[in-house]
Amino acid sequence: MESNSSPSNVTSPSMPLWLALVPVLVLIAALTWNVVGVYGDDALGGSSQMVIILVTGFAAAIGLARGVPWSKQQASIVSTIGNAMPSILILMLVGALASIWLLCGTVPVLVYYGVKLLNPTIFLLACCIACALTSLVSGSSWSTAATIGVAMVGVGRALEIPDGLIGGAIISGSYFGDKISPLSDTTNLAAAVTETPLFNHIRYLLMTTGPSMLISLVLFTVIGLNLETSATSVDVSNVLGAIDERFNITLWLLLPPVITLGLIIKRVDAIPALFVGILAGVVCALIFQQELIADLLNDADSYPLYRVVMDTLFSGVDIATSNEMLNDLFSAGGMQGMLGTVWLILAAMAFGGVMEACGMLERIMESVKSLATGFFSLVTCTAGTCIVTNLSTSDQYIAVAIPGRMYSGLYRDMGYASENLSRTLEDTGTVTSVLIPWNTCGAYHAAVLGIGTWVYLPFCFFNILSPFMTLLFAWFMIKIKRVVSQDEADLVAVQT
Repeated sequence: MESNSSPSNVTSPSMPLWLALVPVLVLIAALTWNVVGVYGDDALGGSSQMVIILVTGFAAAIGLARGVPWSKQQASIVSTIGNAMPSILILMLVGALASIWLLCGTVPVLVYYGVKLLNPTIFLLACCIACALTSLVSGSSWSTAATIGVAMVGVGRALEIPDGLIGGAIISGSYFGDKISPLSDTTNLAAAVTETPLFNHIRYLLMTTGPSMLISLVLFTVIGLNLETSATSVDVSNVLGAIDERFNITLWLLLPPVITLGLIIKRVDAIPALFVGILAGVVCALIFQQELIADLLNDADSYPLYRVVMDTLFSGVDIATSNEMLNDLFSAGGMQGMLGTVWLILAAMAFGGVMEACGMLERIMESVKSLATGFFSLVTCTAGTCIVTNLSTSDQYIAVAIPGRMYSGLYRDMGYASENLSRTLEDTGTVTSVLIPWNTCGAYHAAVLGIGTWVYLPFCFFNILSPFMTLLFAWFMIKIKRVVSQDEADLVAVQT
């Protein structure tokens, strides 16, 4: 999808490279200090977004000093944000979907049967698959690691399996499910900043994540079969009992994701598909979780049932169980919970719009073009930028948002579809964040799982393989989608 804004030619092409890089360097430095020095894990609560907005103002001031009127900068911002609106609408629906699928029991039933799959001999394989399924449905690697992941740590230790292997299996599965889930905020973010339709992005991403995950599963299987432990079994009845006493567990609760995935496979647009998934969740909640809903009814004077459903959709739901570990997983923020990510998208797109209007992105990309002599070098530059941003800003969202906006024009100019960029952002920006101890993802998972980053890092096979897989595809030009220019389209039309 091409941006409707191309005001970068309003400035002199003689802009110094150092001046074009100043806003980017200031942004990286400010975000690094904001995350590492001040807010830590709470940076996405609003401070990082404000940093981006303030640096956007700084970049706009440079543009004004160089003669770029505010009207042109504003037009670029509006156009850039306009291109991201479909993804923002999807994000809002995703928030509602995640909450209603929790209320109706879809998420709990997957956790329930995932835990029952555990077998000491194939623990690592089952652990990875269970985390992948949970993350796929919930759209959150963080929630998966903090809930079923914590349970897996306890089970794995009881089976005398090394901590590093347990952490690697949990994180590999959680991040794979996160990446291919339409409910994931980072997946939506990558699609938004590159202006790629969400399900096009997911289908294209599966080409690299699929082989990476398959290799990971083989490795976990081989390692698991060769592990020698004295333990033979473990009791998971507490987890199963806590789920069973709160939810009506039935395989019919898999209908909402089956219907939604079926519509996606049939190439139904994302917004209608998600909307149908929400309706299916509402119906299943009313049919199968009547006792749970009755417990959640408040003392409202009128329409309490209606209020429970509506509150779940727009503000989320918290379902308490007798198992404290499950309570974090059985909590969702609804549409309201997505506002932080929406704000981040708006701020990042505004920064990109100003950089584009002032000619800064064009100048930076001109410099990168000297290094990106072909597709492989272009992907390598993108991957390097994502990883460096991850290392410097300590945040996976920034490592996706800023490089995504910076490189989108260059991919388009070189004739490559946006799916190539969005896939590279995920394969190198999102999945590597958890491997960095001072990154919010690395620090979070180490704290939640009780396993140090350096301990689990060697066994996060999926996260390690993903960057190499995307580079491998680029080197051999496997499934590389090209953009057909208007001249080429006209020529084909004439010939036919």
